[in-house]
Amino acid sequence: MKQTKYIFILLLTILSITSCKDSKQKQTDEGSKTSIENVSFLEKIKNIFPDAEITLLENSDHFSEVYQMILKQPLDHNNPAAGTFDHYVYLSHSDYNKPTVLVTEGYQAKQKTYELSKLLKSNQVIVEYRFYGKSRPEPMPWQYLRNDQAIEDYHQLVTKLKSIYTKKWLSTGISKGGETVLIYKSKYPTDIDVAVPYVAPLINTQEDIRTEQHINSIGTKECRAKVTKFQRLLLSNRKALLSEISKYSEENKVSFTEVSKEEALEYAALEFPFSFWQWGGKCDEIPGENASPEELFKFMDDLVGIDFYSDKTYHKLLPSYYQHMIELGYYGFDTTPVKDLIKIVLEPTNKRFAPKDVDLTYNPNYIKKVRNYIENKGDNILFINGEYDTWGACAPTPKENVDALKMVLKGGSHKTRIENFSEEDQQKIYNTLQKWLGKDVELFPIETTKPTSK
Repeated sequence: MKQTKYIFILLLTILSITSCKDSKQKQTDEGSKTSIENVSFLEKIKNIFPDAEITLLENSDHFSEVYQMILKQPLDHNNPAAGTFDHYVYLSHSDYNKPTVLVTEGYQAKQKTYELSKLLKSNQVIVEYRFYGKSRPEPMPWQYLRNDQAIEDYHQLVTKLKSIYTKKWLSTGISKGGETVLIYKSKYPTDIDVAVPYVAPLINTQEDIRTEQHINSIGTKECRAKVTKFQRLLLSNRKALLSEISKYSEENKVSFTEVSKEEALEYAALEFPFSFWQWGGKCDEIPGENASPEELFKFMDDLVGIDFYSDKTYHKLLPSYYQHMIELGYYGFDTTPVKDLIKIVLEPTNKRFAPKDVDLTYNPNYIKKVRNYIENKGDNILFINGEYDTWGACAPTPKENVDALKMVLKGGSHKTRIENFSEEDQQKIYNTLQKWLGKDVELFPIETTKPTSK
């Protein structure tokens, strides 16, 4: 009897001690949870990126906090000993329970709110493409300017940010940035839940002939004839147009030494058909033979941009032309309509604007592998394209068995966005996004508008 009583008291003691420990552990766990929840957003990103330089920016739209981050990014993700470069990222916080939109800029970046972020009132991460804008090291280590290195930049960044942004992730980008969206999707299919590339080409060769075929078939025969006539007017009025370029140079304090003014004029004339259709030029606005040199120059400048050939822009776009020449591919020039008027640019090529004394050997298989994946396996991709856009000639088209949606705006250009589609087409887009993102994600429809000018 005494032994039974002793055992009973012992059990009560053990239960009391265990209960006390459980209570203390629960208090500790709840305290830790509360502590974590009370950590500010800034402290969280400082913990994730301890070596980053973080600057608070003015917030706008639906964001509560906006920061510029300068990361110490490896030049070579396969060899940390190669060193680092300053990589600029813009992080805009909305809500931990909202999706996060990754913007893969194709060039330099600046803080702004993208259409997809507005549509979802999401968090937003804008990444400047490595070696562009403020993220450009000097001297330029060209061997590390590869798409696979850039994709690794995004993969590492997204992996780290998923520790705080645990909901759906989307990626988006425009033109070259949209192309980057597709490359990223092909390399890391599970990083992102939904991809939305805008007016994104996947170019087959170093000078893809499909762009010329597009220029020679799009629109009406009468409009294409007016485009050709305008090209010839530019070169037939060479002296007067060169005078206009000189005037522009003086007024805007830009120089033309890397590419001379005469060479710039000829390249601008050759470029004109591409730019006209790319940017949605209006046929009834093309100046005729009675137009003044000022009118000819202004129309050309509005669509092509003579500053495109200035020393400043030449230097700025060297990374772009390098990438196009070695991996991405680009377009060529059709001299047929103006061959008799050409004096300088006898064999036009975009290699002219690539860096000198650098290996420009083209890899013909890189984009073909990306295209193969995107068209045959690229689920949950929403393609936004414009019918007249010259780059649309190189846009991928998913196979019927792929769960993707390609939307082409009739008469649309390189400026085509979701907001430019009809309400009916927008609803189709929203329904598709809702299906991919799930019913828990709320969409905020945007107002239908006409495309803005360039």
